[in-house]
Amino acid sequence: MKLIKKGAEGDIFIKKLYNEDVILKTRKVKSYRHNVLDSKIRKQRTIREATILSEIKSHGVRTPLLYQVNTEKCTILMQKIDGVLVKDLGGIKLRLACAEIGKITAILHKNGIMHGDLTTSNFISKNNQIYAIDFGLAQKSIRIEDHAVDLRLFKEILSSQHVEVLNSLWKVFLKEYKSIVGLERFNKVITQLGIIEGRGRYARME
Repeated sequence: MKLIKKGAEGDIFIKKLYNEDVILKTRKVKSYRHNVLDSKIRKQRTIREATILSEIKSHGVRTPLLYQVNTEKCTILMQKIDGVLVKDLGGIKLRLACAEIGKITAILHKNGIMHGDLTTSNFISKNNQIYAIDFGLAQKSIRIEDHAVDLRLFKEILSSQHVEVLNSLWKVFLKEYKSIVGLERFNKVITQLGIIEGRGRYARME
């Protein structure tokens, strides 16, 4: 078993299952929490992530297949998607990927799901198809505020990792997002996004 990513919520490993590489996600024990409470929280979040992953697939969004969910060990065994992280794409491939992420995000929001960690590192391109991964921070929510927070994070990631093409990538993302959620919902989310960004600007001036 090989560790490939350490995160705040859990660690990601590659392991073998019937001679195939698969992904094992483990949720870390938090020593600062009471052990009974910690176990309950990790179990609940493991179940929530697995449930959301399964639901998302039913809405037509490509995600890794789930092989096993162990609620006692708080682990999820899933398919390894062999592709390229969207953050590592460039040119037209990156542009098309961001357009597709706009669609995916809209489908999630339209079905009451907030991704919670909407970055170009959490989407994989394989055979010109985009897969959404890492729903460890996802939650069920229809709140405009939560959906705007998803968009804000994605915009910030574009600003930091793809600054040279920020405007074009953000534009195609929003175009496809609006095409799915509709103009009325889109305007509400964008208005809330502006309010959130305004809070950030005000805080930096203090």
